[in-house]
Amino acid sequence: MFAAERRQLILEMVRANGAVSLRELARVVQTSEVTVRRDVRALEAEGLLDRRHGGAVLPGGFTRESGFPQKSHLATAEKTAIADLAANFVEEGEAIVVGAGTTTQELARRLARVPGLTVVTNSLLVAQALAHANRVEVVMTGGTLRGSNYALVGSGAEQSLQGLRVSRAFLSGSGLTAERGLSTSNMLSASVDRALVQAAAEVVVLADHTKLGTDTMFQTVPTDLITRLVTDEPPAHDDRAATELQALADQGVQIAVAPTGTTTSGGENPPPRQQRRDVPLPGPRRQGPATLRSAVTVTEHQGNERARVADLRRR
Repeated sequence: MFAAERRQLILEMVRANGAVSLRELARVVQTSEVTVRRDVRALEAEGLLDRRHGGAVLPGGFTRESGFPQKSHLATAEKTAIADLAANFVEEGEAIVVGAGTTTQELARRLARVPGLTVVTNSLLVAQALAHANRVEVVMTGGTLRGSNYALVGSGAEQSLQGLRVSRAFLSGSGLTAERGLSTSNMLSASVDRALVQAAAEVVVLADHTKLGTDTMFQTVPTDLITRLVTDEPPAHDDRAATELQALADQGVQIAVAPTGTTTSGGENPPPRQQRRDVPLPGPRRQGPATLRSAVTVTEHQGNERARVADLRRR
């Protein structure tokens, strides 16, 4: 494929999806990420797109939101790895909230085998993934259906969350920076996500490396309210993504890095348990030394977690 043909295809993909990772672009145009990065630089010089950490977005500084059909085909391996790891932070008998998104949908598929779980969600996709899990209770918010991401939004959704208290919220979004935290491109979705955060004692953000450093219009979770980020391993050449992870860790966010290539498809058999590997990072944290965690199973403080969840239920 000639350079002009590659660049035209890259431009069409970015226009269709709003944001596309270099990995996905390289796969579609059937070339290396090095070549794609060169093409993206050339298109940026012409003002046709903007480069972001590990990918390309529409010009203008803020990315627009892609629809579900586009999102479902982006960074699929990364989302699977993130969901596999994030599921290990959910305990039997917990009550949690799960927001809308393709990554949270992958998480929901894995939660179907957690007994005694209660999941509150505004996502039809999350509810569908858990519909046949006889050991999981699903509670849907009210609201108006937003068809682009199959989520319930509006005052009805927000009011149904008032007075709710759960142990954790699992949220995704369109972008994540150390400066502004998690953000999304839609005002209604952002408002419901903020209500979900208010209902939870802890906030766990699920975001693949292509969202690191991407800033979108509406803030949903400021950095100081994010307890943990579950992400995938950034490419070796993506220095800016690594820098963003460092900045998040310096502000006290616990970073859990999911290894790609060892994940499952969300079936009945869980991934094999492995010992976790802690990689020290410099910089202050709210609690203990900063670490990037690469693991399939994380079992820290499980006894304390169970006691805290039980206390939450008595409130």
